[in-house]
Amino acid sequence: MVLGGKRYNRMDFAKKTIANIRPGAILAHSLALEGRRLKKGHILSETDLSLIRQSGVASLVVAELQDEDSHEDLAADQIAKAIVGSNLMLSRAYTGRVNLLAQEHGLLAIDTLLLNELNQIDEAITVATLPNFEQVVPNQMVATIKVIPFAASKESLLDWEGRTYGQPKTIELRPFQRKRAFLVQTTLPGTTEKILDKTASVLDWRLQELGSSLIGETRCSHEVEAVREQIEHLASDKPDIFLVSGASAITDRRDIIPSALEAAGGTVAQFGMPVDPGNLLMLGNIDKTQVIGIPGCARSPKINGFDWVLQRLCADIAVSGRDIRAMGVGGLLKEIPTRPLPRGHVAEHNRGAVKKSRNIVPLILAAGRSSRMENGNKLLTVFRDRPLILHIMETLASCGMAQPSVVTGHQYRDVEALLADHDVKLIHNPDFADGMSSSLRRGISHMPLDCDGVLVCLGDMPMVSSDTLEKLAVEFDPDEKREICVPVHDGRRGNPVLIGRRFFSELLEIRGDKGARELIRAYPDQVHEVPVQDGGILVDLDDRNAFERLKD
Repeated sequence: MVLGGKRYNRMDFAKKTIANIRPGAILAHSLALEGRRLKKGHILSETDLSLIRQSGVASLVVAELQDEDSHEDLAADQIAKAIVGSNLMLSRAYTGRVNLLAQEHGLLAIDTLLLNELNQIDEAITVATLPNFEQVVPNQMVATIKVIPFAASKESLLDWEGRTYGQPKTIELRPFQRKRAFLVQTTLPGTTEKILDKTASVLDWRLQELGSSLIGETRCSHEVEAVREQIEHLASDKPDIFLVSGASAITDRRDIIPSALEAAGGTVAQFGMPVDPGNLLMLGNIDKTQVIGIPGCARSPKINGFDWVLQRLCADIAVSGRDIRAMGVGGLLKEIPTRPLPRGHVAEHNRGAVKKSRNIVPLILAAGRSSRMENGNKLLTVFRDRPLILHIMETLASCGMAQPSVVTGHQYRDVEALLADHDVKLIHNPDFADGMSSSLRRGISHMPLDCDGVLVCLGDMPMVSSDTLEKLAVEFDPDEKREICVPVHDGRRGNPVLIGRRFFSELLEIRGDKGARELIRAYPDQVHEVPVQDGGILVDLDDRNAFERLKD
């Protein structure tokens, strides 16, 4: 349907009496019933409608899709696959949204003209991204596709696919490559070794953050002939990048460093850039090696125009004079604070930022008395060739998650001895007889300050797969109200459960043997069910019969 120059879906969106609502209709607004809550976007079944009628609800606002419509999740997934490029992965479609996540450390490369054109096709279909050439780390969200209403026009989807077909992918990630850089520093009377050493140290750090290295450095007088000799001599080693730091800033194309490069047979592609700090940068080349005359601001760890050029070169993205002259919008960096620490200690910072992925800490509850095991501790009992608790330990290790915390209690010395060779944080709960909640409280109280969420695992569930744990971690997103993630198999909720930090204070108030069930009931809008093909989320081994039944 086209109205006022815009294309719309054809779905029937209206308030209807229950008698006129067919199964398959989409609930427009959340509905609280006795003992159950139906969320906005829920697809109503015959059972749902029967329950609603029994509750005395007379009418609802619903959306009913027509043949020309595509459900929001299918539409979002279709759009994502049309635009996603290399080194990016897609999240599962949920509430009309698909996120694009980085798989490597590198730069985001976006066809901005095409994406702006695509976003004009249909107001119902939107794509939002980080800025072009943003520096990102693995698992960081770089873009999100959102279908605004409950459906999108199939005609619009075909238009999106048609405009992207045969084109380079709209959004891709260019991983940083290992580059070999050589530094030439010039000196004048009064130039101190301390300044030269600091410059080399800061530049080496910058390169290491990008996965590259400074393979050598030389120093010479600030004269054309001396610089020319160094460039000619070092060019034979064919480094990937030449860095030239002048004792005096370059002020003209005919200055010392540009003149020396040309005298050595190289060319100057660009002098000056519309980025501040960084205005006095020079870009050139000699024998296919990029040469950067670095501005004086690059001696500081603060972000400047030199970083933007260096990042692109380390990601194998060509940089021309035209590219540099196009950096003016957003190029005023005067107020940007000091850079973060090198990779591995990164925090958010402006332009070229890298955002640390969420820190999810596994918490294994292993303190129970095993009262149904007839004089044994089930966690120490051999199941399929090894003690039961080692199964969840090995599964977590295969996912590459943070160091797990294990809460012990009953026969804790034996359990801790078994885990002595594993990378775990052991937490003893002397009050384990008070029930599971006492172990949960003890574990939560020991979570690190930078923990974004806790993955609560039970030590007696050996059959949970690593795929399930990874799906829970990917789906966890407090910004999208997915702060309590629960796996679901065949319509049944299971374990483990991933819970966001904002609920830690409430977990510390839970009593008895209920675990996190009370929290899940109290915050239905924050609960995100994650469908998994893993019956192991429903299997715990409580007694000898369970061990015998499942041992093979």
